[in-house]
Amino acid sequence: MNEYRVENSKEKKMINEIIKNRRAVRKFTADPVSDDEIKSLIEAFQTSPCGMHQADVMNLVVVKDQGLRAEIEKATGNACYNAPVLFLITTKKGNMFGERDASAAAENIMLEATDLGLGSVYVMGGAVKLNDYADIQRELGIVDGFQTTVIVPVGKIAEEPEKEDRTNRYQVTIY
Repeated sequence: MNEYRVENSKEKKMINEIIKNRRAVRKFTADPVSDDEIKSLIEAFQTSPCGMHQADVMNLVVVKDQGLRAEIEKATGNACYNAPVLFLITTKKGNMFGERDASAAAENIMLEATDLGLGSVYVMGGAVKLNDYADIQRELGIVDGFQTTVIVPVGKIAEEPEKEDRTNRYQVTIY
């Protein structure tokens, strides 16, 4: 028996519900995310898969500071929706796994946020824009050779996004 396999049907149903209930949230309250919630979100990031076990090609910067968040909002054209905490996933430039690893890590953070009753959204365009601001990148401690790949804004949900049927969203081919 695999010790990591979810055998309990109640636990399995719970995991499936978290996956199914995750939505892109773009309206957050000004309420802060607690340190315990942030710790849980960081743990979710830490457990994300990475290509060829190259854990040294991806880092996380958590931004709670209101002044820094305001700078990031301005630089990204308000792409972070004024969320009270931002998770900036940075990856080594030119690494063939960077974007994939960052996307997997972002999904982990977003699923954990859903489980905690928080909202989140995947922001890639804003991350690309942020890379044009070397001064902000330095202020955030993002080292040379790394770039912001994904931003995950997280916060308490101000407006619940509409639930849509996503059961047939993509084409699936089975041989």
